[in-house]
Amino acid sequence: MSEAEMRREDVIRKEILAGVAEIYALREAEKRFIPGTSKVNYAGRVFDEKEMRAAVDSLLDFWLTLGDKGTEFVEDFCVFHDLRYGLVTNSGSSANLIALSALCSPAFEGRLQKGDEVITTASAFPTTVNPILQNALTPVFIDIEEDTYNIDSSKIEAAISPKTRALMFAHTLGNPAQMDVIMDIARKNGLYVIEDTCDALDSKYGGQLCGTFGDIATYSFYAAHHITMGEGGALLTNNLSLYRQALSIRDWGRACFCRTGEDNPDGACGHRFEQKFVGLPDGYDHKYIYSNIGYNLKPLDLQCAIGIEQLKKLPEFTRKRRENFKVLYEDFQQYAEYFILPRALPKAEPSWFALPITVKENAGFTRKEIVTYLESKNIETRMLFSGNILRHPAYKNITCRIAGELTNTEQVMQRTFFIGVYPGLNDEKLDYIKNTLGGFFS
Repeated sequence: MSEAEMRREDVIRKEILAGVAEIYALREAEKRFIPGTSKVNYAGRVFDEKEMRAAVDSLLDFWLTLGDKGTEFVEDFCVFHDLRYGLVTNSGSSANLIALSALCSPAFEGRLQKGDEVITTASAFPTTVNPILQNALTPVFIDIEEDTYNIDSSKIEAAISPKTRALMFAHTLGNPAQMDVIMDIARKNGLYVIEDTCDALDSKYGGQLCGTFGDIATYSFYAAHHITMGEGGALLTNNLSLYRQALSIRDWGRACFCRTGEDNPDGACGHRFEQKFVGLPDGYDHKYIYSNIGYNLKPLDLQCAIGIEQLKKLPEFTRKRRENFKVLYEDFQQYAEYFILPRALPKAEPSWFALPITVKENAGFTRKEIVTYLESKNIETRMLFSGNILRHPAYKNITCRIAGELTNTEQVMQRTFFIGVYPGLNDEKLDYIKNTLGGFFS
């Protein structure tokens, strides 16, 4: 392309991006909240023209697969968490699968083996439990705390057996688990720790970000989460070996760790045609040698362009989530005789994903009744994920071990729900939620 053509393209690109900003402004000007008619979502995308422009700008380059924007986002995300290694994925669910699969990789020293146990909770989103099953490991289920909804750290040691090798759990709805106690137990017993941080981006425990305590952390950028790429996820670690196995598993199981599309003669390692593997021809192209059972779990570069802009907004998103949580929590306090309200541990600084509420057994009404009422008023509610995953059809006959009673897990199954606190809830919507809740009791 000539210099004149490049200048012309630059002018056209600027005109397109200016038009995108105009479209965003037009759409925003048309938005109206009509109490009782407009939907009050539990979560949703919060963005402006910057994300739209970034997506269109990336699309104009038409580098559709993972590329420079992915590299930039991962670098920014690692810096934010002060962790060395990271990769992006097509979802937080995939990040969980990759994380546990990396710990099972034949190329990882000290790997988990078939039948090894992983302590977790039955009050979970399925994709925290599924990787345990998919890797032929045995989940060991312990109970959660009644009001933090997190893994009960006081029950972990009693659940450990000679086969126990790891802990895998989520910081529920952005509320940090008791990480100082959990990490002490893990270190004392030589257990790996996988932190599912999909709902807890920017939450802290003892001043330290969730996801930075264990061996591997996973994140989700689904539309409902703290930042979004539409779909997408990430995995972070300080362990180079785990990172390389995770990268391999995300990229078809390749032994090669060159970037996708990098096809210079020597490869990034400088030895593309000099590798020797038993059973393979001498000098077989390293880009087509597979050291793990892998998949293609990459996102698009366009998604990462959106993520770069979203990450810049995270501090404000966190501030707004905490503010919205406080407003709704204080309103629910006047009805405390009917509800178990959520609790954060003294060292915890949650960036709340949602406000969980448990209807007391003697409340005089059921969860179904209040949820149905709120939904009839266009206020979205959700169950606390699976409640007790062992009650669901897919998990009826799994190989597992249950350590102790699952009393609080069962309570969540029967009587817990949540409503949103995401940054898209403005004062008008918050007032509507409060007034509607008052109407239920009046």
